[in-house]
Parts: sequence; C-alpha cells; structure tokens
Amino acid sequence: MRRWSLGGARAVLISGPTALAFFTGGYFAAAREWAGLVAWLLVGVALLAGPRELPRTRAVRAALLGLAMFGAWTLFSTVWAPIAGDAWAAGQIVMLYLGGLLAAVLLLRNRRMLALLEPAAAAGTLIVIGYGLAGRLLPGILHFARSISAEGRLEQPLTYWNAMGELAAIGFVLCTRIAGDGSRRSIERAAAASACAPLGMGLYLSFSRGALFACVAGLVTIVFASSRREQLWAVGLAALTGGLAAAASSPFGGLTSLSGSLSSREGQGAVVLALLLVLMAAAALASRWLWRPTRAGVLPLPRHSGWIALVVICVGLAIAIVVGAKEGGGSKLSPGASRLVSFQSNRYDYWKVALRAFASEPIRGVGAGGWAVWWLRDRTIDDNAVDTHSLELQTLAELGLVGLALLAAWLAGIAFASRDALRAVPGRAIGPAAGFVVYIAHSPLDWDWQMPAVTLVGLLLAGGLLALAELAAPPR
Repeated sequence: MRRWSLGGARAVLISGPTALAFFTGGYFAAAREWAGLVAWLLVGVALLAGPRELPRTRAVRAALLGLAMFGAWTLFSTVWAPIAGDAWAAGQIVMLYLGGLLAAVLLLRNRRMLALLEPAAAAGTLIVIGYGLAGRLLPGILHFARSISAEGRLEQPLTYWNAMGELAAIGFVLCTRIAGDGSRRSIERAAAASACAPLGMGLYLSFSRGALFACVAGLVTIVFASSRREQLWAVGLAALTGGLAAAASSPFGGLTSLSGSLSSREGQGAVVLALLLVLMAAAALASRWLWRPTRAGVLPLPRHSGWIALVVICVGLAIAIVVGAKEGGGSKLSPGASRLVSFQSNRYDYWKVALRAFASEPIRGVGAGGWAVWWLRDRTIDDNAVDTHSLELQTLAELGLVGLALLAAWLAGIAFASRDALRAVPGRAIGPAAGFVVYIAHSPLDWDWQMPAVTLVGLLLAGGLLALAELAAPPR
C-alpha cells in the first residue's frame, strides 16, 4: 500500500505543473489554492508512506528553511502592507512553492525517480508548448483564445507569452542535456534531439528576449558542467535544430502574428507542420551521428570553469540591462521578431518605482503587494502593471533587505546542494542544474514567480538537486 501511495504521489508531483499550465498557469487564486492543497497533501503522503527521515544536509536545510522564513516574512508583512489581501495572496504563493519543494525533496530521494526527472520534466514542457503550437499549425481544427496585448505571440495555455518562452527554454535545455548524455539509451537521446525542433519554434514564437537569454545561460551551464565533447556537439545540434525550426515559421504571418484569413493560415500551418516533422526526423537521425568515437572524450576547459560560466552569464545579463536602460520605455513596443533586436521595455520604469519604494522602507519594505500601489501613484506611463517584472527587485521593494536576505538564503542552499550533487553524481545533476539556471537567470527580468506552472518546474528541478545532495551525503 505504501509503495502504491508513493508511486501515485510521485506521478502527481511530476505531472502537476503540466496540468496546472492548462488552468492559466495557476495565476489566479482558485487554481493556485488547489495547487497548494495538493502540494501539501503530497508532503503528507511522503512523510507517512516514505522513509521517516527529514533532510539532514546543511545545504538542503538552508534551502528549505530560507524559503519557509521568506514565506513567513511575506505573510507577516500584512501588518504594514497597504492592501492586506494582496500580501496574503503573495504569502499563499510562497507556501505553495514551499510545499512543492519539500514534496520534491522527500519524494525524489530515489535513484530511479531521479533518472526519470529530466525526461519527465522535458516531456511536460513539450506538451504545453506543443499545445500552443497546435493552434497555429492546425487553425482549422483547433481554435484557441487570443488576447490583443499578445499581438500574436505564443501565449496559450499559460496566457502570457514570456512565460511560454521561459517554459520552452527550460524544456530546450533539458532536451539538449539528454541528447548529449551518454548514460541514456539511444532512443531517449534521439527523442530529445527531435523535441528541440518544436521547443525551439515555441521559444521563437514567444518573441521573448529574456527567455532567449536564459536559454543561452542554460546551454553554457551544460557545456561547462559536463566538460564532454559529445555534449558540446549535442548543444550544436540542438541549436541548429531549434534555429531551423524558428526559420521555418518566420516567413509565415499566420504563425508569427496570427494574421490573414483562416484558409491562408491553414495552408501556412500545413507547410510549417510538414517542415517541422522533417526537422524532427532529421534531428533524431543526426543524434546517432553524434556518438561516433571520434566525437567523444573530455573537453579541455580552464580551471575554475564553473566560475567562468557564472561570470559570463552575469556579465551578459548586466550588459543587456545597461544597454536597454538607454532605450527606456513608454512607447508602444514593437511586435513580432523585431522585438528580438531591441532592448526597449517598460521594465525600466517599473524598476525605478521599485527602487523608490525600497528607499522609503529599506529594512522591511513597503509590504507584499505594495509595489502596485506605488506604481499607480508614481507611474509616468499609461501601463496597468501589477508586478515589478523582477523577483529580486520586487522582493527588495516589498520585503526590504530582510526579505532579500531570506531569498538569498534559499538560493544559496540550492547552489551549495547543486555543487555537492555535481561533484558526487554529475550525470544526474547536470540537467536539473542547467534547467534551474534557466529559471533563475530569467527571474530578474519577468514575473515568473507569479506564474506557478513555470516556477513549479524550476522548483521540481531544484528539488531533484536537493534530493541528489541528500543521497550523496554520507550516512549518519
């Protein structure tokens, strides 16, 4: 009975974010509350039916305790927040994530489950992105809702294009890792390589610059963490496959902007679908070509290559932010692929207001949900934003230095656990680490934290890293 209970709980844990994606990503209160209830039920099942042993390594404890205290501080901010209900909703989100992360740590402490984590998470992203693409490839059969603000960008089922881009980036990086993982069966590697085509097309059709940057950050992590030639070749194959898939869709307005008559969009969708299937088949065949003995071996990298990769990612992010600050925002943003060659964004206006809010209450912040009130009062552009579009800056503005320190403690725990997992079992840790890098690299640029279907995927991968660190730790 216990084995069946744990098996069912693990299935719900891994498939939960995918299911939640079809309820507007869990953005609204009803879906989010149900998701939180399920997450904590999974924790209960894990404690009752699994080994009654709480996390024992310092890094894992720091990650869980940091997130728990971050949630407690968020809820406590209802005392001074301008709208107590908004602060309470923000605290509910953190409690959902705490339950999801704890459930992942408890339920994934199993080597078989950890081996399934990467392909299962990648399959979930493929289902969501494939669903969104299906409405464009088969418009005469499938009719999805669309919003005016999306301007044709890929938004369904999450209803937010940048979140779709982020999810596609996570799946793309996971599939790239699987395609270059010598411990996987050839059929798994071929399937992962072929999946890079629709995921690459989905990433492109979201026209999300931040998601594209996060994807590159994840690929850099894979190369430096694996230090294998075959993995570098897999990155090249994935980039080529995804790039060709994007190029196949770019000339057709029916796919990129949902423009034209239904008959025109049906014809364009049929053409792109045929090209996509050819690309998927070609990528699967090419994945076998990668595994010739002449392409395998250790990749010579300099010492401290991990730190070099971290510096490259951080510097790239800093340059993009600095360059973009010169363009500013306020005017109507360009639609379509032209967004990818522009740094223009309203985010800089949001961030200026966030820094003003922080300056007014640097220690405790203005209270969870308080940035939206400051924005309505101090905004200089006509934009009804309710989020700062940056997890770190929103935390700084609303929860002050105390909240930022607790958020940093959570991330530091995951970072140290990742280091331990990469040292002990790199073959299983590289994929989750790279996938989580994609998530955290995008967090300063958008409101993924308010989109549980995306954040729970990142937490699932982080939970796998924490579970690996637990398994790698010496016994008591």
